[in-house]
Amino acid sequence: MGKRRLEEAITKLNTPVEVIYRCFELDPTKRRDIKESIYESLAKKYGMSIDQAKANSNNMVRMAAEAGLDFQMDTLVQTNTFDAHRLVMFAKTKGLMKEMTERILYAYFTESKHIGDHDTLTDLAVEVGLDREEVSQMLASDAMAEDVRADERTAQQIGVTGVPFFLINKKYALTGAQPTEVFVQALEKISAEDQIVVLNNQDGLNCDDDGCEIPKK
Repeated sequence: MGKRRLEEAITKLNTPVEVIYRCFELDPTKRRDIKESIYESLAKKYGMSIDQAKANSNNMVRMAAEAGLDFQMDTLVQTNTFDAHRLVMFAKTKGLMKEMTERILYAYFTESKHIGDHDTLTDLAVEVGLDREEVSQMLASDAMAEDVRADERTAQQIGVTGVPFFLINKKYALTGAQPTEVFVQALEKISAEDQIVVLNNQDGLNCDDDGCEIPKK
């Protein structure tokens, strides 16, 4: 949701914005194959009933729908996401990081695909234009693992404890799936601060590729 709201905010700006995705695992200890439902996991983690977990999840589903997203929590397949992160970092080397990220998120939240499974990840990668053999070899190795770990170390250093987390110009942070207007206001404010302000008048010596213009007295 935070990603979608940020994207909406960017369309309302006159200033170009470059978005770079970083790796962060909410639970690095998760197994690849998990049988229990998301409701059972939430109930265990937060000490609530299954019904309470469903009610909380339904609230998130409604919020997602308002952002144009279709979350299918009843059939969501939990898994360890480390290999999915590795695939995104691999896609980055091919100029397809944004497309790969979007495809994996849709596969996970809407299509209930097992994004910890290598065959599933390979199929998704091919859909966005990556080579099947290259992706299969990458997933079967430890390639891109250090890239993922480097992002996670950086996140730890700057105090990231959850997602979404947005770091703007390596200085300003927004946390949580903020309303679109909050993103717009923040980006406009930061953009204005970054603009160069000319403090003098135009009477000084001015030089360009054609030479120097001597100010008139």
